[in-house]
Amino acid sequence: MTIQKDNAGSVTLVLFSGELDKAMAAFIIATSAASMGMKVNIFFTFWGLNILKKDKARFAGFNIMQRMMNFMNFGTARKLAMTKMNMAGAGPAMLKMMMGQKKVPTLPAFIKMAHEMGVKFYPCEMSMKVMGLTKEDFIDECSEVIGAVSYLSEAKDSNVNLFI
Repeated sequence: MTIQKDNAGSVTLVLFSGELDKAMAAFIIATSAASMGMKVNIFFTFWGLNILKKDKARFAGFNIMQRMMNFMNFGTARKLAMTKMNMAGAGPAMLKMMMGQKKVPTLPAFIKMAHEMGVKFYPCEMSMKVMGLTKEDFIDECSEVIGAVSYLSEAKDSNVNLFI
């Protein structure tokens, strides 16, 4: 385990949601904290793993159930639904357009920025096993795959813990 251990001024986030608006909120908080000099770790679990999937993600899985789940749950940071007003994909397109007009970075830009600022991305080992995913399904910016115990060992000493 190589998770960051100096917890003075640290933030841990659990990103459970794979929805665009919630992912944006998590990355705004993460980059804001990193800009303040805080150490930031994000633990991606269940639908949050979609945010880390490569753009050309495969229909992963080691059995028919996993393949079906990944077919129905095909998403990446560029293709996420919204919590409300998804409107068959029109909602995210409208939000992205409005954010662009206000010079708000896209989610992929936030991911890159956060990584460059030292934010660590940790995919959840158990969620990956359940969904039939491997580390190769994720973007290169991911840190090592960890389990809940490793996440909790960091979170228990962090100054800020958020579940999104």
